[in-house]
Amino acid sequence: MKITLSVIKADIGSIGGHLRPSKTLMKTVEEHIEREKGSLIIDYRISSTGDDIAILFSHREGTGNSAIHELAWNAFVAGTAKAKDEGLYGAGQDLLKDSFSGNIKGLGPAVAEMEFEERENEPFIFFAADKTDPGAYNLPLYLSFADPMHCSGLILSPKMSKGFKYVILDVEHTEKDRSIELNAPEDLYDIAALLRDNERFVVSKIYSRETGEQAVAASTTRLHNIAGKYIGKDDPVMLIRVQGSFPAAGEILSPYSIGHYVAGFMRGSHTGPLMPVQAGCGTSFFDGPPIVTATAFCVKNGKFTEPVDCFEHPYWDYVRKKVARKATELRRQGFSGAAMLPYSELEYGGIVEKMKQLERRFKSEK
Repeated sequence: MKITLSVIKADIGSIGGHLRPSKTLMKTVEEHIEREKGSLIIDYRISSTGDDIAILFSHREGTGNSAIHELAWNAFVAGTAKAKDEGLYGAGQDLLKDSFSGNIKGLGPAVAEMEFEERENEPFIFFAADKTDPGAYNLPLYLSFADPMHCSGLILSPKMSKGFKYVILDVEHTEKDRSIELNAPEDLYDIAALLRDNERFVVSKIYSRETGEQAVAASTTRLHNIAGKYIGKDDPVMLIRVQGSFPAAGEILSPYSIGHYVAGFMRGSHTGPLMPVQAGCGTSFFDGPPIVTATAFCVKNGKFTEPVDCFEHPYWDYVRKKVARKATELRRQGFSGAAMLPYSELEYGGIVEKMKQLERRFKSEK
């Protein structure tokens, strides 16, 4: 029987600015979800990354199910009310519409879902990022599924020798989804050509070419495309099935040792290295740095095991120190050049208006 994994994430309020949601806010969301356990949903987990709250569900309703999406929406609405009662900053920030309309996509929260037949043992990793956008996953997904320098299984495992199919979205095409399917290794250079542009092209799904099974589901929401202005960074989530015909957990985690530079950081307008952090970690330095958590589970008949925090291992302490140095060095550059995003990506309206005013003051020299 098929099982569906759904993760739905939103920023609905936090303590001290964009730092971390309160414990009572987390409890409010969990209490709302708990009432449906055993009926609509089989199992769930509530977690936080930075100032975002994520709800991970297992159920048998398939992807895009209205009842599942409405449950998450109502939980976030209840949480928003609690955040307002507590005076938390940014209460309901990611809830961009006044009411639920059948599908949570396009309403603000980030969504990643996949439906599949459970294997005899079904391990997967849930990723959540804060202070960055969906393109932050582009490089790790390229390296984990197409590069034997990080994924030795591409060489060593016959189950992966055929490679993987990437589904890549053009997120600047806002009227409806516009995607392309490319195969690794044949289309490797074409995949690279697209994924280098993190703000326009993002991976939404990856499939095994050996079995046809889905390995990856990633959120692709860009909030400013929905709201028409900056109201928060996109803070993507992702589900990855591992082992067997998919890369091993260690091969999926390997690229995060790079601390690659991504968009985000303070006011969603800067460049910073992505820091792998422990589950529940908040943000700090310059409202960042951009962070990512990774929590591993096994699921059996829809029931989750206890989670394993993938970035809790002492090795990642070394990586965090390296990323901190990278962040500090780039922040020394302040607003100049690559330290801040180009004007085409700056999401705060103030500088847009400033440039309009300055434009009127320019004169053509004789």
